[in-house]
Amino acid sequence: MANTSPLLRDGLPGVERRSGLSTKEFMRDYVAARKPVILTDFTKNWAAKGKWTPEFFAANYGHLTHEVKGKKYSVAEQMELIKTSTEEKPAPYSYNLNIDHVFPELKADVEPMLMGRQDRLVHPLVPKALLRGTVKHEIFFGGKGASFPVLHVDLQHLHTQITQLYGDKEFFLFAPDQTPNMYPRPSFPLYSDVDNVFDPDLKKFPLFGEAKGYREYLREGETIFFPTGWWHMTRIPGPSISYGRALLEGTNWNDYLNDTYDGWKKKSSVMAIPAYALGKAAGMLMDLDDAVRS
Repeated sequence: MANTSPLLRDGLPGVERRSGLSTKEFMRDYVAARKPVILTDFTKNWAAKGKWTPEFFAANYGHLTHEVKGKKYSVAEQMELIKTSTEEKPAPYSYNLNIDHVFPELKADVEPMLMGRQDRLVHPLVPKALLRGTVKHEIFFGGKGASFPVLHVDLQHLHTQITQLYGDKEFFLFAPDQTPNMYPRPSFPLYSDVDNVFDPDLKKFPLFGEAKGYREYLREGETIFFPTGWWHMTRIPGPSISYGRALLEGTNWNDYLNDTYDGWKKKSSVMAIPAYALGKAAGMLMDLDDAVRS
């Protein structure tokens, strides 16, 4: 009997692959159009390419520790575990390792940036205080059989860039118009309530069986971009090191600001309104800057 998961259905379309794109073409054809794309040559001048290996992280950062599902691992332990990971006993999947906090000196290895100055997470007109709490850069370590456990949409209406720097990774994507089929969790609508997406209970989640998605392998050296609102999750066929980058530009600025404002209100209702007003003013200045540069 064929698997009933829409993630494993035969004949799922892949994601368009492009090379040689200019920033202007990328912004017009994919960011503004809200379409995912795989860039096959974007990392050709990155220092990270060929450098970010398990051996590199074990030798230079092996003493650092991080927590995965309540247990602490050193980076050296993690590198050994991803090499021996199996489907039956997958290595712990390290995600949300914030480069700004853990590996700040490695940011120079992942330049140039995909959006350049149009990325408002690095725009000089954005007050740094407005971005406090927003994670811009992440590293993901994983081994065979590992996966992010939940089909989800990324926080704060941020666009997503993931570059595969060691090994490969399998991606599953669903467009925003598939949201009703994802069964958004009532307590947290950015996560799906479907608890086993590869072998779903279609009596409990019948609409999930009708979902139309994309399935694609991201190969070493390739970069995938998908816009805000796209549901996604990944699986890992072997030792893997990925770089994740949040992206923010004119078309998702106001949604980002609204989401961030909700967070500010919980921390300090007195400061939330001035911070929001400052964000709106900065947005207008950046809109003018974008218009001049386009």
